[in-house]
Amino acid sequence: MKIAVYCGASSGRPDAAYAQQASRLGLSMAEQGIELVYGGAGVGLMGIIANAVLTAGGKVTGVMPAVLIEKEQAHAGLTELIRVDDIHQRKAKMMDLADAFVALPGGTGTLEELFEVWAWRQIGIHRKPFGLLNTDGYYDHLLRFLDHATEQSFVRPEYRRFLVAATEPELLLSELINAV
Repeated sequence: MKIAVYCGASSGRPDAAYAQQASRLGLSMAEQGIELVYGGAGVGLMGIIANAVLTAGGKVTGVMPAVLIEKEQAHAGLTELIRVDDIHQRKAKMMDLADAFVALPGGTGTLEELFEVWAWRQIGIHRKPFGLLNTDGYYDHLLRFLDHATEQSFVRPEYRRFLVAATEPELLLSELINAV
């Protein structure tokens, strides 16, 4: 099984548990034989989860646009680094490679990737499960908004249920594995 993880190229606030939870998720993935597919960077939460999987003996595939590889932002120790022309190809390749998707804390890129996976599931492009790791309540406001959007009939209840959310990496993995 392969899981694509979307997350920040930043580690977030140093007093938060973001880095610790990213590392726990990576370790748990490797222990269960789950391969990581991600954006290929060696910094922030991206680097932390990749390092955790690799350190635990797991496999990591990075997918990175050529322009970022040329700027030397690629992680140097990946199992495989796939070079693509642009961000659109990166997202399509990650979608193709993965059996499920996880969003860790991140910024606009992470949110955009999560919502694209969701929209594609909604219109039937794929049937893969996806979820988010809600570390330290990072996604609490987003989850409340999504519930509000559902209550206001802008998101159908069956589509809202597509998104799995958990506060513990092991629980999130378990739910995604059971949904594959």
